Amino acid sequence: MFALNFYSELYDELLMTNRKTATIRLGDKGDKYGTGQIVWVTVGPRFGRRRKLFTAILDRVEVKQIAELSPRDVERENPELRSQDDVIALLTRIYGEFITPAHLVTVIYFSRVDE
Repeated sequence: MFALNFYSELYDELLMTNRKTATIRLGDKGDKYGTGQIVWVTVGPRFGRRRKLFTAILDRVEVKQIAELSPRDVERENPELRSQDDVIALLTRIYGEFITPAHLVTVIYFSRVDE
């Protein structure tokens, strides 16, 4: 079983209310995640204890440059983000790297599975 983990518990509410239905991850994660895959959506620190929020199905997995992100990609990542620059700032904060519009990202669209 794979997991989509979110480090910040700030995402709890967005995830539980279905306002966050995609995640943008730095790099090509196409070998790890695939359309139709079932995953756990979890929250917790890296290398620490995590909490399972729900099971999800991956609706679509796309690898593209940040410059190619659509407004819908950005909004589904976080409704408070408005632009590719906002995504760059977010990814810079998360990964601690210098990130440009040319960097590859993986956009993972997911839907909650009620069990």
